[in-house]
Amino acid sequence: MELIGGYRLRVIGWDRRYDDFPNREARLVFREGEFTLYVFKRVPRPAKYAPKGVLAVDINERQIVVGNSSVEVRVETPIERALRYRRLAERLQEKYSFPKYNAWLRRSGIMRRVRHFHRKAKNIIEDWARKTSYMIISLAKQGQLAVAREDLTGLVESLRRLPKGHKSALLAFGYRRLAFWVDWQAEKNGVPILVIDPAGTSTICPRCGTKLVEVGHRRLRCPRCGLEADRDSIAVLNIERRALSQMGGTLASPTAPQMTDVSPNRWGEPPHL
Repeated sequence: MELIGGYRLRVIGWDRRYDDFPNREARLVFREGEFTLYVFKRVPRPAKYAPKGVLAVDINERQIVVGNSSVEVRVETPIERALRYRRLAERLQEKYSFPKYNAWLRRSGIMRRVRHFHRKAKNIIEDWARKTSYMIISLAKQGQLAVAREDLTGLVESLRRLPKGHKSALLAFGYRRLAFWVDWQAEKNGVPILVIDPAGTSTICPRCGTKLVEVGHRRLRCPRCGLEADRDSIAVLNIERRALSQMGGTLASPTAPQMTDVSPNRWGEPPHL
């Protein structure tokens, strides 16, 4: 590869799958002393299949619950692991925040470590969101199901208004990235996607619509029909029920972006120079 000014760079590694896409472009980025080559490919948008059912996604702080009335899968979130790196960065910032350290900080590696810890926390959540979304869409495509997720726009906005040092910032980022990649993967694989109103999904009985009562830690029971289950399982059933009622008409419009992006099957890793 030759740059303006006569500079030559050698590309180490190349994904041969890019050769099958004539509509592609490359972008060379120099950041923190390293060159990275980002390759973008334009993929034809596949037609969506007619779903045979619904795969519901319930998002919580500690885990993501994916399932319906027949199957349930639970995926732990990396919030606590990412939060440890964020706290390391904040401790360094607090320790060296006095004016007497300003000149010394510019010469030391403290600020690089702070940026590294913040970047590490962000990358942990981003990697988890990509891999989890790929698992969800693969499971839905295998069973020819539509994916139904809650509309978390209001929740994300409320989390952003909480104190900056709170882990709510990581939660908001994780919710937003998971929703983005679920929609993106659904669009890429032709999986129908539905966005459901989250109001009452964890407090209303999915059988009769009665308000549930708490009988244990995160365990609820319906006083009318006797249904008893975990709060997250209740939410999955309610999301499935609401999605099935939506499918009686027209499916929700996709919220994913245009199909021009990095390859998600490689978790977006660009070839290094």
